[in-house]
Amino acid sequence: TFGNLAEHNELTALKSSGLSLYRIMRPLTGVVIFIALATFYFSNYVIPVATLKWHSLIYDIQNTKISTLITPGVYSDKIDGYAIKVDKGTDDHFKGILIHVHTDPTKIKTVRAKEGRIFKSVNGKYIFFKLQDGYVAEELSPQAPSFKPNGEILTNSSNSHPARRYSFKNATYKINISGFKLARTDEELFKNQHEMLNVFQITEVVDSIQKQANKIMENFVVSMKMDHPYYQALAFKIDTVKVSANTQQIIPEKGIIRLGQLTKQERLAALATLPPNLRRINQNLQGQADYIKVLDQDINLYYIGFHRKFALSFAIIVLFFIGAPLGAIVRKGGFGTPLVLAVLLFMLYFVLITTGQSLATEQVVNPFWGMWFATLILSPIAVILMRAAANDRQIFNKELISKFTELFRRKK
Repeated sequence: TFGNLAEHNELTALKSSGLSLYRIMRPLTGVVIFIALATFYFSNYVIPVATLKWHSLIYDIQNTKISTLITPGVYSDKIDGYAIKVDKGTDDHFKGILIHVHTDPTKIKTVRAKEGRIFKSVNGKYIFFKLQDGYVAEELSPQAPSFKPNGEILTNSSNSHPARRYSFKNATYKINISGFKLARTDEELFKNQHEMLNVFQITEVVDSIQKQANKIMENFVVSMKMDHPYYQALAFKIDTVKVSANTQQIIPEKGIIRLGQLTKQERLAALATLPPNLRRINQNLQGQADYIKVLDQDINLYYIGFHRKFALSFAIIVLFFIGAPLGAIVRKGGFGTPLVLAVLLFMLYFVLITTGQSLATEQVVNPFWGMWFATLILSPIAVILMRAAANDRQIFNKELISKFTELFRRKK
């Protein structure tokens, strides 16, 4: 827009009538601020809900009801090693169930029932057919004939097909479907929980996590102290004083045995227990440190999501104050040069915001600096371009550049 105004000298006419560039930009500035506020509302309230529903949909697809894989009157072979057919039914209740099992190449197995229900295990690895009034028929592959000591074939042993059949009133048949899953796991589906919350919910969650971490640290310190004999004896003395005050009885105070009071053998035995105790303490400390590290990473992701919502909305305003004066300076309209400059400007912003987010995710920098990194870099550029366009000055002074180049050559 400002490129078109400058290209047709309309911007010059407006300035000559006494209007400054800031006054000319005022209406469009209001529109951009409105867009930024609408963007923040969208990212704070609409995107979290949409993300949550999308993840829920993906999870539902991964945990698809097995009943949807079965069509009445048609054999279903979507589960490897099984051919399933039902006569009629809906949802999870069917009638006329027939299951052909092909998991074992040496055996032919058929399960038939008048009716039954289908449900999935909690871990999603198995489905269960709760069958009623049916039978199971099994038939083995032909076996080699058996011979008598004299070389004669035993009767009924040639080309025999051992088989068995048994009926049931109620039975449950289990099928392994661990291979029938999407490639994504539950952890991958829900690892970005911070994207499903708005800024107010993020604040509450972070506060809750910090309180939980503080409580865990306090309990850990107490447990570590109570493992030490000194603190055990100290606690025993405190309890002794309390019991004496309540019962008004004189209870002898327990002293602490020092290393010098022990015999040589007792000291050697005590010192022998020191290395394993130290290793156990170090392992506990390392485990606690790893747990706190995970909590810090979790809190860091929440803060990244918190600052992203504000930084992306404010970036709209910053990019506007770069694009508008840049169009006035370049004096080109249409979709040629302005489009190229816009693409380059967006690529620059994308690289900066991606770099800042990566640094914040790896905890190299604070989430605030990581998410506001691009805005802080581009804001001075916006100020320089606005001053240059408002005062009709060039961005780069040729005389200053030539003087700097000449001075550099002399030093060289």
